[in-house]
Amino acid sequence: MKSPLVIVSLGLLPLLASLVSLVQGDEHTHMYEDHEEVVLWMNTVGPYHNRQETYAYFSLPFCVGTKQTISHYHETMSEALQGVELEFSGYEIDFKDDIAPTEICMVELTEKKHKAFVYAVMNQYWYQMYIDDLPIWGVVGKEEDKKYYIYTHKKFDISYNGKQIVDVTLTPEKKELLKVGARIKFTYEVNWKPSNVKFEDRFDKYLDPNFFQHRIHWFSIFNSFMMVIFLVGLVSMILMRTLRKDYARYSKDEEADDMERDLGDEYGWKQIHGDVFRPASNAMLFSAMIGAGYQLTSVVLCVISFAILGELYTERGSMLSTTIFVYAATSPINGYFGGSLYARMGGKQWIKQMLLSAFIVPALVCGTAFFINFIAIYYHASRAIPFGTMVAVTCICIFVILPLTLIGTIVGRNLDGQPDFPCRVNAVPRPIPEKKWFMEPLVIILLGGVLPFGSIFIEMYFIFTSFWAYKIYYVYGFMLLVFLILIIVTVCVTIVCTYFLLNAEDYRWQWTSFMSAASTSIYVYIYSFYYFFFKTKMYGLFQTAFYFGYMALFSGALGIICGTVGYIGTNIFVRKIYSNVKID
Repeated sequence: MKSPLVIVSLGLLPLLASLVSLVQGDEHTHMYEDHEEVVLWMNTVGPYHNRQETYAYFSLPFCVGTKQTISHYHETMSEALQGVELEFSGYEIDFKDDIAPTEICMVELTEKKHKAFVYAVMNQYWYQMYIDDLPIWGVVGKEEDKKYYIYTHKKFDISYNGKQIVDVTLTPEKKELLKVGARIKFTYEVNWKPSNVKFEDRFDKYLDPNFFQHRIHWFSIFNSFMMVIFLVGLVSMILMRTLRKDYARYSKDEEADDMERDLGDEYGWKQIHGDVFRPASNAMLFSAMIGAGYQLTSVVLCVISFAILGELYTERGSMLSTTIFVYAATSPINGYFGGSLYARMGGKQWIKQMLLSAFIVPALVCGTAFFINFIAIYYHASRAIPFGTMVAVTCICIFVILPLTLIGTIVGRNLDGQPDFPCRVNAVPRPIPEKKWFMEPLVIILLGGVLPFGSIFIEMYFIFTSFWAYKIYYVYGFMLLVFLILIIVTVCVTIVCTYFLLNAEDYRWQWTSFMSAASTSIYVYIYSFYYFFFKTKMYGLFQTAFYFGYMALFSGALGIICGTVGYIGTNIFVRKIYSNVKID
């Protein structure tokens, strides 16, 4: 869904108006009259196995048609961020008008052009084009018997239903041997035919139900669902049984004298009631992470819901545009929960906390993108982010995200910033007793992420394949269900981990609950290494840096979400058990 807000922020409305006046066929309403112009946009070209390593289509010495060039604009910021570089092809295509094989131009292969085409064929270069927002892919050439051939003829079969285009098929034809000094004639033809396909169903041909709705996918959902039922039942049974014994033991305090109470109550989670609600170490960073986690969780739920209702995958860049818009709009959630938590922990430097909370995620994203951008510029790839887009992102952070986070922080500190702990906090921290190695926070943290990762790792394969290969992810109902399962599993596992920690009389539960859930991201990132080396054929510095850089961001964001969810569930649990025990 194209976001008008982003267009306005980039100042592109005048350019949009001028472009619409130049283009006769309306790509925005998708309605054409007979004989009106249909624009063929050339996008990018690049190695088939390196989907993100893309270059401008005319970076190869292809032909440009004789028709007057139309300047391209980025409708949304996400197009610029995703490396969409549409250029007018110059091909003359009119609605419902067949075109016989027509010469575009003649190219004489100099040594430089020959080398460029041979390199493209050797590396299995594909190119992408658009007609009426429908993507088209084609292969540059083919290698046979250690000789390199290029396809010189493009055959377009376009189907229409009434005044709307519902299907486009490209067939590369006519192989020509690449050799220095050869004169190669590039041609194209267009064939129109009526179709019964409805306009709203025209994107179905790009989807792959056999892949995404495979039995393995259904089985993984069922398996994860059964894990949830088992885990919730197990946690409920163990904790309720254990806590019942604890409550029964602690209730005897009222009938015992002081000596019996001291001798009979020497261990357990009740002993740290005066320290369990002590502020977490580095409260500023902790509250900023929790605030960012609330915001990211809201963004994921909103974007998945919009994708289910609006089919965002059908429009170029709409998913990223929606994500940017929703992230900016949900900034008050970050400020509210992060600021109120920091106030309850007794934090005084609330402005620093607000700045950290507002910029911790954008700084990580922009820092990673900035590093990868250097490599993209070196490779002259279309993924290089334009300077104007960088300025636009900076403006969104400063003039949208920051003020909204400030508002949320002020509201949170005033409405929910007073400490409301069930137990008073001792002035002097209690010494933490020695315990067995498997009860140490580090071990609990590493083990805490195993089951949550187990509930989503099959879905990770489908998500990775849709992003790093040529599959369009569209089963957002599956994604929503898996995300909810992940939340439930994370909460259950984190509660168990926290109970073991508290029962060992270790009151450092805030960071432990967060990190034991966030450790799911460690296993996701490890899985990304397996996927890269065993499930793909990616190669080269650019693709490798792009892959592992953005997979680190993805894993980090998932870790913040899981950590926040784990902390929320554990915080409710801890408050519940300590509010039900009488503290003298």
